[in-house]
Amino acid sequence: MTEELVVEILKEVFYTTFIILLPVLGVSLVIGIIISIFQAATSIQETTLTFVPKILVTAITIIFLLPWMIDKMVSFTTRMITMFPTVLK
Repeated sequence: MTEELVVEILKEVFYTTFIILLPVLGVSLVIGIIISIFQAATSIQETTLTFVPKILVTAITIIFLLPWMIDKMVSFTTRMITMFPTVLK
């Protein structure tokens, strides 16, 4: 196994992880900003007001995107398994 191959595998791992997590983190960030603006405008500083909606929207996003996430993970795993003969040389 060469250094270039290791770097390529790690690059693929980080890229796939980033692509899978980006929509969930993006939705959570947008909801957090909207709630923060609402809290600043109304002077309500309730901690559950930020936590509960973010958790609910994040869970809904994960449920909605789960087939796409699984497809990305399966295709990545398939690429890595088919790469095994190359790695073992």
